[in-house]
Amino acid sequence: MTATDVGAGPAAARHPAGAVDGRRRWSILALLCCSLLLIAVDATVLHIAVPALTAALKPSAVELLWIIDVYSLVVAPLLITFGTLGDRFGRRRLLLSGYAVFGLASLAAAFAPSPPALIAARAALGVGGAMIMPATLSIIRQVFTDRRERALALGVWSAVAAAGAAMGPLIGGVLVEHLWWGAVFLINVPLLLAALPVAAWLLPASPRRPEAPWDWPSAALSIVGILAIAFGVKEGGDGPAAGRWIAGAMLLAGVALLAWFVRRQRRLTAPLLDIGLFTRRAFATGVACVLLAVFSLVGLELLLAQYLQLVLGLTPVGAALRMLPLMLAAVTGGILAAFVLRWLGLRATIAGGLALTAVSLVPTLFWGTEPHETMLAVCLMGIGFGVEVALLAASDTIMASAPEERAGGAAAIEETAYELGAGLGIAVLGTITTIGYASALRPVAGVPAGLMARARESLAAAADVAAGVGGPAGAALLGAAKRAFVSALHHTVTVSVALLAGTALMVALLLPRSAQEPAGEGAPEGQE
Repeated sequence: MTATDVGAGPAAARHPAGAVDGRRRWSILALLCCSLLLIAVDATVLHIAVPALTAALKPSAVELLWIIDVYSLVVAPLLITFGTLGDRFGRRRLLLSGYAVFGLASLAAAFAPSPPALIAARAALGVGGAMIMPATLSIIRQVFTDRRERALALGVWSAVAAAGAAMGPLIGGVLVEHLWWGAVFLINVPLLLAALPVAAWLLPASPRRPEAPWDWPSAALSIVGILAIAFGVKEGGDGPAAGRWIAGAMLLAGVALLAWFVRRQRRLTAPLLDIGLFTRRAFATGVACVLLAVFSLVGLELLLAQYLQLVLGLTPVGAALRMLPLMLAAVTGGILAAFVLRWLGLRATIAGGLALTAVSLVPTLFWGTEPHETMLAVCLMGIGFGVEVALLAASDTIMASAPEERAGGAAAIEETAYELGAGLGIAVLGTITTIGYASALRPVAGVPAGLMARARESLAAAADVAAGVGGPAGAALLGAAKRAFVSALHHTVTVSVALLAGTALMVALLLPRSAQEPAGEGAPEGQE
């Protein structure tokens, strides 16, 4: 049948697969949640560090976008791949290998001497994160055999993931302000060094299925296709005509590769991605809701962090504290989502949460370079609460509309939608902002053409140039750059509001009024 994890050593002898006592189960959960916390924090920790990182490494606008989102773009297609490899070679082995990759990549990122080196290190972080994330979830399902305990453990796991993403900007702000931008990565190294021996001793051996099918061409098609689309979006946004032609070709190639991927999945008897689940209307709508909602908001969070620091002049910690209402409202939404879902029903909860998020964004369309402390807090609370309620209800829809025997594939698709939405959201919305900002920033008297070209790369670059120029010309450049950024931000917010409103309308038209079955029990065929 199955072999134990090769190389498990003494730990395998102490803890055969499936034999884990009560106290050890919760210790394993604590370890796995700490692992997940690192992954979740790393997805957002750079948002606050952008100004300091730009001043140190001087990346171009496109390089900066790659630094931020290559992590999610690599994680998204690899989640399902490493989930399958964990079944083949052992989840424990995969998790320990992921620790090593993540730790080494963190060390490389902390001391990266150039933007390309940091992009490569962030991509390696994505590989390590994709090895760790599905293994944590699979091990939880392995060691918590009681269904009620497993539900509690998965709830804790989900809460840690949400809290980690919310804590990222605050942790980044403290580290950048008191140390340097590389500290946001270096903090991972001692934590992982401590976790490795604990995990090797504590985690049980996992079942292994070397005969489980794994289609490596499908994995390659998904990875190359997603990265090609991201390259085409970013490189095609600005630059010479020849570069735009190359970017357009890459974009079309990426779409073609993903179409090939989908066609291949339909033909395989054991596909890497369970495409058949998308024939269920509720499932497809829930996945689209997750992807579009995350797409609309993650890029805006990055831009908001720059607005607070570079436009309003807040310190990294001050900017992180100003974003605290968003985090607290998201946590509150996560706690109350189940009650709201029972009270309003499925369709109204998701559509209403997305509509609240869109409405909360509208006031930002009228802001300039002046601080709006109270209104900002109110808007962030509406955004955090609305999107968290909508996403958790969408998660319930995804799992409830999938049959029990396909729940693993449904969960993998949902996780992929989150990461893909984050990566593509930063790529697309970041490119829209970059184009709008560059076109709105006009020449400033006293600033040489070469420095103006550098200033048009990003607001952080303009702040760096203005500091170097100094005097009235530097002050004029900084003021013009702030106004140009705010103008570009308005364009990006408009796109996000339209996407959120459109997604809310889609949900209202396509989803049933209420869930027929609780999450995890499967939905009847008639629900679609």
